[in-house]
Amino acid sequence: MSDKPASRTTTSINVPPPNHVMVLDGQGWVGLIDQMGTETTIVNAARVSFGKMVDTMTERDVVLMKYLLENRHTSPLEHMAFTFVVHCPLFVRSQWHRHRTWSYNEISRRYTEVDMEFYTPAVVRGQSADNRQASVDTLAKEKQDEARALIDRQNRESLALYEKLLGMGVCREQARGVLPQNLMTTFWASVDLGNLIHFLDLRDHEGAQWEIRQYAHAIKELVKPIVPHVAGIYGW
Repeated sequence: MSDKPASRTTTSINVPPPNHVMVLDGQGWVGLIDQMGTETTIVNAARVSFGKMVDTMTERDVVLMKYLLENRHTSPLEHMAFTFVVHCPLFVRSQWHRHRTWSYNEISRRYTEVDMEFYTPAVVRGQSADNRQASVDTLAKEKQDEARALIDRQNRESLALYEKLLGMGVCREQARGVLPQNLMTTFWASVDLGNLIHFLDLRDHEGAQWEIRQYAHAIKELVKPIVPHVAGIYGW
């Protein structure tokens, strides 16, 4: 019997998993890589005080789930969880990480400089006149083209400076300081269903930034086949 260890496959975190949805005009993506529990888990958790369990969903269970969601009895939802891998700009990451009910692990530019990418918006939006945190689709086409060219040039110049600093022997942890907010990053994010619903309520909302709304839409697409009754109740 051979003592040789079994071979294993190593892949890049920056490659989308099989179950993923592309966003940001193909520049970003979100993938579902793991899950725990089913909709049956939710109704079983709700009935645990009665000491009963079921192994399939019935119409009665759907009625119970609707009652739980409408009345915000969310603790049974916490027994179902998902792990996503997210490829997004740093500024989207920063908004996402404000949701502290998630667990995160992210690629570190202290350890690697491979697969450096930058987000260049397909449409450059104007600033809202009456809302400091909002944007509007009012920029003329020629201004959009000029803005995108400037953003692309800055991306390339910042990467060139970063690589020059590394070539001089500067450490990665300091050299990365010259990279802009639209540098793409990749992170794992795990969350229970109750807190996922809260995230989607806030981030798939007209007041949320367009870019993070695309990720919220994508997550709904990924989880709908897994929680079809929840999705139907919320109108996803």
